[in-house]
Amino acid sequence: MQKPIDRAAAEPQANALATIFQFGTAKSSHDSPSPQSLRVALVGNYTPQRCGIATFTSDVVESFGEFEPDVRFDVHAIYDSTNPVIHEGVRNEIEREDIDAYRYAARLMNEDRVSAVWVQHEFGIFGGDSGEHILELVDRVAAPVAVTMHTVLSDPTPKQAQITLHLVRKASALMVMSQLGCDLLVRRYGADRQRIHVIEHGAPDRQLRLSRLASAGTSARLMTFGLLGPGKGLESAIAALPAIVARHPATIYRIVGMAHPHQLRDHGEEYRESLVALADRLGVADHIEWDNRFVSTEELLEQLEACDIYLTPYLNLQQSTSGTLSYAVALGRAVISTPYTHALELLPDTGGSLVEPNDPAAIARAVNRLLDSPDELEAVQLKSYRRGRKTIWSNFAAYSGAMLESIASAPAEVSATQLRAVPGLVAFEAMCDDTGMLQHGIGLIPDRRHGYCLDDCARALMLVNRVSWRSGGEELVRATRFASFIQHAWNEDRHIFRNFMRFERTWCEETGSQDSNGRAIWALGDTAANSRVEEVRQWAEKLFGTVADIALEFQSPRAIAFASLGAASMLERDPDKAPARAIAESSGRTLYSLLCSARRPDWAWFEAVVAYDNPRLPQALIECGGVCGQPTWIESGLETLRWILERQVGKGGYFRPVGCESFGRVGEILPFDQQPLEAWATIDACRTAMQIDGSREWAEHAARALRWFHGANDRGVALVNARLGSCLDGVTPIGANGNCGAESLLAYQLAYYGYDAIGAEEGTARPEYGGARSAHIA
Repeated sequence: MQKPIDRAAAEPQANALATIFQFGTAKSSHDSPSPQSLRVALVGNYTPQRCGIATFTSDVVESFGEFEPDVRFDVHAIYDSTNPVIHEGVRNEIEREDIDAYRYAARLMNEDRVSAVWVQHEFGIFGGDSGEHILELVDRVAAPVAVTMHTVLSDPTPKQAQITLHLVRKASALMVMSQLGCDLLVRRYGADRQRIHVIEHGAPDRQLRLSRLASAGTSARLMTFGLLGPGKGLESAIAALPAIVARHPATIYRIVGMAHPHQLRDHGEEYRESLVALADRLGVADHIEWDNRFVSTEELLEQLEACDIYLTPYLNLQQSTSGTLSYAVALGRAVISTPYTHALELLPDTGGSLVEPNDPAAIARAVNRLLDSPDELEAVQLKSYRRGRKTIWSNFAAYSGAMLESIASAPAEVSATQLRAVPGLVAFEAMCDDTGMLQHGIGLIPDRRHGYCLDDCARALMLVNRVSWRSGGEELVRATRFASFIQHAWNEDRHIFRNFMRFERTWCEETGSQDSNGRAIWALGDTAANSRVEEVRQWAEKLFGTVADIALEFQSPRAIAFASLGAASMLERDPDKAPARAIAESSGRTLYSLLCSARRPDWAWFEAVVAYDNPRLPQALIECGGVCGQPTWIESGLETLRWILERQVGKGGYFRPVGCESFGRVGEILPFDQQPLEAWATIDACRTAMQIDGSREWAEHAARALRWFHGANDRGVALVNARLGSCLDGVTPIGANGNCGAESLLAYQLAYYGYDAIGAEEGTARPEYGGARSAHIA
């Protein structure tokens, strides 16, 4: 390979993404060296496997080694036990049909702390129905994922469509090799065009060898290369030979390549034998040279340079990538092809010819026209060669290296000053009205379509209890707004709280979930203990006594935990409150029993799955143990809290909360989507643990969780605006969720106050109104 061409003079690539291209040139490590190297997990078939993806993946490693050495690849090679090969120099092998091998590979990538994962996707190379096993890997990796879509289907099966849509949702970058593939991803699969990178298939950089034809009588050589199978359409090319040979008797057609391994396994040489029989019937057998091998890249290039015209009569018009087509164009060969996606986009710039599938007469006419005119053939070869300069491997490596660099993310550095910044309340006030707090936002704009819910109003009341307002009047105004909602949510006839309310102030239901009821009890206990307005404390204590008995019927572990946290707050203020004590004792017994039943040597948890708000369970067990004098509960709570925290730390030492995709997956913890609720719960649970044993490890865990809000996370994205007090809805595989809902905003605000309480000096009185820590509206 030669050194990169001057990309400043190159024509623009089809997608002019600002993050990659500047004035039509790729951002190359040679132009501005990367401040640090990237470690990328490369997933796909790999040499010495005999297929196009394996050759491509190997070429990627080689080209980056020469032209983009700042990118280091860990190859995770797909291994087919039915066609075994010995992979050398790879990080890991993934047995094609072993679903656990994909999960292991993801775990290994996470442990390796790779900067990005680059999947070479083609239907048929991965295991499972339509290759669905690759999703097991993609769902489990924490690093950003780039997916090269070697084929984008316009008419997929339902399963193929499902897999493609899943990859589109999860990929931080989607790479295709044609603009048509890009357009299809957008139109058919709803992909974000800004995440699509059009990077043409790489090709070798060699000097042009023009055709040897000097006159119409000189021997002409046609060629097709690739793994043989019915989709190659070689019947049409062979059927065109009689008309070609009649005009140019010395023509030879070389068909290079062995049967596809799957074709060979299932049908043997049946396809090749049918082609041989066809040639015999047409009387052109002497004009075909069969090279029944998978030749090396170097030999392939030599054979391409020796041919005059390259044929790709493929039947599958959805094929968006052909490595051999790219090679043929880069070497300056005249090409005659059916109009499959890649050829349709590449050939108009080369002077090559497009013919319809299954049309031998059209192939014969196109070949004879070029063989009749050596000057025209030479002109096509020159034009093809010039077009191929765009695709040489040095350019490919620069473009795709820039793509990988654009998605690679590292946790942000978060200063102590950022952690101490008191969140403003502008965004909070904007989400509220006279009724309560609206649930969702479109960006920062409240979305009235979804109305209100008890969950958010309960959390909002707890936030009011923590903010240092300028006066008792300010606290009262805000507290009554949410207290009134909670009061109205109580359904006396059903003896249970409602949860969801429409914007028009009509209830969506007569009974809310157990979790929402548990949060209401939690907010009442918290308010009775922490409000600085006596009348509000009295209201909360009275309603708590009215509703407390419903907590004794809860089955949901989180509803039980929420209610017990409210009860513990009540008992810290007044140890003689019988309803609160009944909740704490019942909840502690239930949580401890759940833990004893579900705990395993490698699974110290309350359930066989992890879900949301996870640290609340050990926090509640510790709190119940403290108010009920049960040291066994306390020790078990501390043990399980340590267990869940160990699983919420990325290999770089930053906070990685349990992703919501873990819900319902027995014994598994997945990294996305990451929710602010988990970070707040972690901080509060660490505060409880620190009050029990005084260890600074809890403060360190809490600081890690608060940093997550500020960008110390898997995508390096800051979720919060401290001045406004806003918070985005979490971290997804492709970055931050751009919306700002009440749950996320409240989680950030309450997380700050929980962390602030950990740092407060023991025994320091809470600031009264107008204190220096006031977080009034800016």
